[in-house]
Amino acid sequence: MHETTDHATDSNPRDLEKPVGSLANTPQYGSDVVASLLREFEIPYFALVPGSSFRGLQDSLVNYLGNRDPQMVVCLHEEHAVAIANGYARVTDKPMAVGLHANVGLMHAVMTVYSTWCDRLPMLIFGATGPVDAHKRRPWIDWVHTAKDQGALIRNYVKWDDQPASPEAAIEAVLRARQIATTAPCGPTYVCMDVSWQEEPLADSVKVPDIARFAPPAPTGVTKRGMDDLLLELSKARKPLFLFGRNGRSQEAWDARVRLAEIVGAAVMTSIHNPSCFPSDHPQHVLPVCGDARSDAERELVADSDLIVNFDWMDFAGFLRTLSGQAQSQEPVATTLVHCSPDAVTANGWSMDHQALPAADIHLAVHPDILVDALLEEIDRADVRFSSDRDFSGTHWSARLRQEPVGDKQGAVALLDFSMAVRQYGIDNDATFVRFPIGWPATACRFDHPLSYLGTDGGASIGIGPGQAVGAALALRDSSRLVTAVLGDGDTLMGVNALWTASHLDLPMLIVVANNKSYFNDELHQERVANARGRPAENRWIGQRIDNPEANICMMAEAQGFQTEGPVRARADLQAALERAAAVVKAGGRVLIDCHVEATYAKN
Repeated sequence: MHETTDHATDSNPRDLEKPVGSLANTPQYGSDVVASLLREFEIPYFALVPGSSFRGLQDSLVNYLGNRDPQMVVCLHEEHAVAIANGYARVTDKPMAVGLHANVGLMHAVMTVYSTWCDRLPMLIFGATGPVDAHKRRPWIDWVHTAKDQGALIRNYVKWDDQPASPEAAIEAVLRARQIATTAPCGPTYVCMDVSWQEEPLADSVKVPDIARFAPPAPTGVTKRGMDDLLLELSKARKPLFLFGRNGRSQEAWDARVRLAEIVGAAVMTSIHNPSCFPSDHPQHVLPVCGDARSDAERELVADSDLIVNFDWMDFAGFLRTLSGQAQSQEPVATTLVHCSPDAVTANGWSMDHQALPAADIHLAVHPDILVDALLEEIDRADVRFSSDRDFSGTHWSARLRQEPVGDKQGAVALLDFSMAVRQYGIDNDATFVRFPIGWPATACRFDHPLSYLGTDGGASIGIGPGQAVGAALALRDSSRLVTAVLGDGDTLMGVNALWTASHLDLPMLIVVANNKSYFNDELHQERVANARGRPAENRWIGQRIDNPEANICMMAEAQGFQTEGPVRARADLQAALERAAAVVKAGGRVLIDCHVEATYAKN
């Protein structure tokens, strides 16, 4: 294992970057007011790349709040700042704050903002602009850092944005931003602050109100008619199927889902697109976690079901279409369909992330956790009985996994062997898998906890994985879980310097790179085009390979303060590297393993 020198200057990472001198004890400037609200919101961290447009707020965080609650999380790129807050929200269901410098910082961050929107994750984004009053602008620099409508850059993929013109207006803007961001379906909000009022002394006393009176509204409940209709269908169903999708991260919500499925006698499916929300080894989780490729077993299970209840499953209509062979998404399906999701209120027509329009016999616009709790309460109250005749006593899919290794492939680990080694690592350790790369085999997914897995990137972006891993490690810094991200080489290379922030904050974590030295997914796209046109598919690799020279990912990670292993080219060596890395992470360290894998997608 290649080791790096210890970067830390203090044994306690929470004591990094402690300000000296006396702190202000009352708000004196406009930016102090915003900082006060962040503390009232109990926002723990503020991720940022420094910028002059919010230097007033940064001073308030340091010399008014003492760089605590929130603590600044210094990043090397604005994309990483948003990605870290994204990873934090994946673990906690709570927002972090992010600072983006003027229009240029916002432009850097737009991809990760869009991904956070698609993920329906809460986030408070603070932007800033050069003086709106042109008379106050410094020559050149303030002019290029000022935009008339900065929020227009991201307005189509945030829930709300504002540009308050005074500290008093900022109070309302920030209160509203937090309220909207944390109301389901959650999402990012954006508040742009004029540099002028941030830095000007307060002319009058500006009071921060009791934030409890501006809390998010209580979640919408299920109507009596909706509950009656659903209970009737559940009681009649002989072959019920539950599709658990975007659900909450709490253990209580996890346990409630399990209890509901057991009481009803429903078969359960979950998706690799969403965080873990049901134990994959449970007898009623009758198939492996759903990936992007549809299997015959999935088609049979859906066709055999007489009631399908979708608990905010991503692309419910498209999922049914691919499994049933429908000509179009809206073609009638004989099975009774229940669609539970609050997602329809986010659609604005700019992005198609709302997916195909689902048909539903019962449509409940509530968060799925609310529905599960309401169902259990009504079932207990009314002593409802169910008629499912599903038999879950057979051999579970997890007992039929391939035991023999495929074998190494010309200086690379077979992808199925790689994924099964990672699966075993997860069993042997209390691991939280932040994400898996494209093409991950469903049989390698083994989830037994709401934090076993944090889901794929909703915006299908690239370069976000390292930052998400840092954010997850930040959220789990005081837990015993081993934060582990399995990333593709392209994703890693684009975002590798996000790892510096993990070293700076002394966050334990493991990165495992599935390195096939290619943008392999695009190789397959080029192959499809060539085959459709009758041209040589052998040329699919041109313009796709990350080789000649081979990228030294280990050296890049070492430059960010990580210990490294690799390149690993054999299954046995990978297993040994994972064992050593687990020991390092448990001791509080950071490791990256560069494992060369065959350029293919695994077959389950």
